[in-house]
Amino acid sequence: MKISIDNERKLIEEILEAYEVKEEEAKIVADVISDGDLKGFSTHGLGRFPQYIKSIEAGTIKIDGDYEIEKETSSSAMINGNHKFGHYITVKAMDLAVKKASETGIGVVGIHDSNHYGIAGYYADLASLQDMIGIVISNTEPAMAPFGGKKALLGTNPITISIPSDDIHNYICVDMATSITARGTLLQAKRKGEEIPEGLALDSEGKPTTDPEEGLNGSILPFGGFKGYALAFMFELLAGPLVGAECGEKVQGTATPEDMCTKGDLLIVINPEHFAGQMQFKFYVDQFVRHI
Repeated sequence: MKISIDNERKLIEEILEAYEVKEEEAKIVADVISDGDLKGFSTHGLGRFPQYIKSIEAGTIKIDGDYEIEKETSSSAMINGNHKFGHYITVKAMDLAVKKASETGIGVVGIHDSNHYGIAGYYADLASLQDMIGIVISNTEPAMAPFGGKKALLGTNPITISIPSDDIHNYICVDMATSITARGTLLQAKRKGEEIPEGLALDSEGKPTTDPEEGLNGSILPFGGFKGYALAFMFELLAGPLVGAECGEKVQGTATPEDMCTKGDLLIVINPEHFAGQMQFKFYVDQFVRHI
């Protein structure tokens, strides 16, 4: 079955509004999900939408109330998402980080008690579209064993960096998990009844597997061996304890809709105008892109 992006957005909004989700939130969720599909992240697009509906029905995504800013300075803030939609909370947090960076040169916003937010690149790109650098770091519930281990103790802990450019693409974005693949890849393969490629996951005994369910019950491998593991370890702390969220085995709810989400997010926005200068920075970015 095929569906146009416009119809996808409309469908998502109509379903969410039937669950009494506020119009602004519904529009943001629909935009992020459809952007995931447009960019080829089908694991974080419409295929992920049923998880959010299950979370609403389980009460782990709250449709009432709103987020709170718990702490704030001229360049930083801490947000309690109060378990609203992660898409909505993260857009609001990025808007705040951009505002602070426009005034002080840098904006850093931490989020706790939010929810799964789809593709991280959507939020980092919001900064780039305003000629700033956007960085998003998050943790997830355990899916990856430490290097050399077999028990999943770390999340797939993604990082996204988006840099503005004057090139035809407007910005350059790297959006990736610290695992060799996202958990969504295994979930999608399981739904379709397909095997996963060799070298992605281990079963619960620490043996290589091509069965997505065994991989989900075991662990996904880090990218780059010990280097990916080391980055995942550090991101676990930056997106967890630093922002008032959990880390390691205490993180839940990013893949299990019945559990209250306890992961965290760290958003960083840098304004090039306060450093080398916006025009100079974008000029050299374009030169380097063309050279590569």
